[in-house]
Amino acid sequence: MVSGDWPAVRAIHQEGIETGDASFDLEAPDWPGWDAGHLPAPRLVARDRDRVVGWAALSAVQRKSAYRGVAEASVYVAAAARRSGVARDLCQRLIDASEALGIWTLEAWVFPENRASIELCERFGFRVVGTRERIGKRENRWRDVVVLERRSQSPVFEQDRLASGRGY
Repeated sequence: MVSGDWPAVRAIHQEGIETGDASFDLEAPDWPGWDAGHLPAPRLVARDRDRVVGWAALSAVQRKSAYRGVAEASVYVAAAARRSGVARDLCQRLIDASEALGIWTLEAWVFPENRASIELCERFGFRVVGTRERIGKRENRWRDVVVLERRSQSPVFEQDRLASGRGY
């Protein structure tokens, strides 16, 4: 993602928000808000020729240093490009890039009605951890969120887990 991609990234984010099943937000943030809420890397876009058709980025889930390797994944695809493999490609690239940066756990928080996103996550090894019931309101309606996580299978992280005799 480069700075010139921001208008397209914001428009795709807004399209997702308008489905009602992608975010508690009602409006995509401005650049400073989005930038502050996401890790500096990876920030990815998918292109169809010169047009941005999707984006993926990570957010910190906790400020405590013990959680430095845990991040929340976001993947958004333009309505016209959905079901074309863009989300799958972005998800794979996001996982690869996150592991290269030392991130050992990815989380996704998804509305239960968003079956396509849950199924995508599961295809990439995310498992359902649980459901946060009535965790927040969107347009005056309480919403549940399915929490999924994916632990890295990278040999570096696996060696740490095995050496400790515990999970990560």
